[in-house]
Amino acid sequence: MHNVKILQLNVWGGRIKDGLTQFIKEGNYDLICLQEAVWDRNHTKALEYFMDTVDKIKEEADFKYEARSSQFGVSILNNTVHYESGNAILSKIPFKHSEEKVLHGEYLFATDLNQYEQAVKHNLYTTQKVILENNLTVINYHGYWLKDPLGDETSILCMRSVADMIRSDKNPVIVCGDLNVISEAKAMRELDFLRDLTAIHKIPTTLRNIRFTKDVPCDHILISDDLKYQNFKVIDAPVSDHRALTVEISL
Repeated sequence: MHNVKILQLNVWGGRIKDGLTQFIKEGNYDLICLQEAVWDRNHTKALEYFMDTVDKIKEEADFKYEARSSQFGVSILNNTVHYESGNAILSKIPFKHSEEKVLHGEYLFATDLNQYEQAVKHNLYTTQKVILENNLTVINYHGYWLKDPLGDETSILCMRSVADMIRSDKNPVIVCGDLNVISEAKAMRELDFLRDLTAIHKIPTTLRNIRFTKDVPCDHILISDDLKYQNFKVIDAPVSDHRALTVEISL
């Protein structure tokens, strides 16, 4: 039986420079699902002076396989850097299949910082799906955001689209993400065919008081019934405004 060690983390744009990469490196994860990850589409190293990028994490933590999904882009440093923000799956296990599904919104590219707010406000919501060589299906989703963690009808429709990606999947499934809703939200009922480890372990919050004052358990790892797991943890590490979720699953 083979164990796969997994990390789920909203990385807050890689603001905690060096600390984020070091945390991931020390964790020795087999697979990580990231939201609010950043990278330079022009493949320069310039962005790494300001934040921990997907490319830096991939290189220093020795991940060989990747899938990225942009939500918005910004041109910075006199158009030298094509800054992208979105979701990323990094893995030490090869992929058999990778796809992306658009759920809501639209991708905008801001040619200057004056357009940045509009790009963020109208960002694209997507979900990523990869199938690993060991036949584990992995879903990474950064949920539709509202101030109310119970969400609304759009939250439900987006989550239903996520569920549709995996209902017919015959592989074991794990879903990771800052879903932006709590376990009691109606949107989460769309995933009731999976086990929500955040709910099962009664996690009071997945946010850090570096920026948030309310307890909201909006980050989740969900697994199918055919998966065994151990060492589910929520880590209050100083690497983001969200807490890290980790788990080891057995295949």
